[in-house]
Amino acid sequence: MTDPKSLAARLLGLLDLTSLGDDDTPDRIRALCDSARTPFGLPAALCVYPEHVTTVRERLAGSGVKVATVVNFPDGGPDPQRVARETRRAIAAGADEIDMVLAWRALKAGDPALASAGVAACREACGTDIALKLILETGELGTPELIRQASDIGLDAGVDFLKTSTGKVAVNATPEAAAVMLDAIAARGGRCGFKAAGGVRTLQEAQVYLDLAEQRLGADWITPARFRFGASALLGAVTAALAE
Repeated sequence: MTDPKSLAARLLGLLDLTSLGDDDTPDRIRALCDSARTPFGLPAALCVYPEHVTTVRERLAGSGVKVATVVNFPDGGPDPQRVARETRRAIAAGADEIDMVLAWRALKAGDPALASAGVAACREACGTDIALKLILETGELGTPELIRQASDIGLDAGVDFLKTSTGKVAVNATPEAAAVMLDAIAARGGRCGFKAAGGVRTLQEAQVYLDLAEQRLGADWITPARFRFGASALLGAVTAALAE
């Protein structure tokens, strides 16, 4: 593994510091914002439920940290109109980035057109200024074939990132799923980014995903504009390593 301190310094700017608890309060979100202001630098973004977007914007004003939120979350419903409505409201509240759950059940049921419709609706609502991360829910899709099909749906729609998981199911990010997604991204020239979310807690676990991306797309590809970790526990590991 790379020297822990060097690895931690690399990881900090790739983090989407995340809190998606059903009982999150404004005070808890403000505390999360405060934890983002580490002595060593800032994460790429904070990801919270839509009702907390304004709290994050106010607390981190001027920091440069992006405000991310979730739509069609966590269930990945099949209604494109719902996706569009939630996306417009989140952007109006001040979100810079949208993490949308694919209608993965529709895809599993053999209806890729319905799954694609929701992504297209979100992409249209985001326009060109708001980054769109598509959550595939790879642990529920299960097979490499379905994960590749879901990846291609996102790539065809012009999403900015493919993201593994909601963190709300039994199986979240895995290296196996990440490899399929990164292969799909590489096959399209690396114009789309990748986000590992759910279960990445240690520097060693994070290193696995960095290595997978570097093998396929090169070290220079791995920047906050193309590579993220959706994590909260990882922040503690990063700051502990940097403090040594």
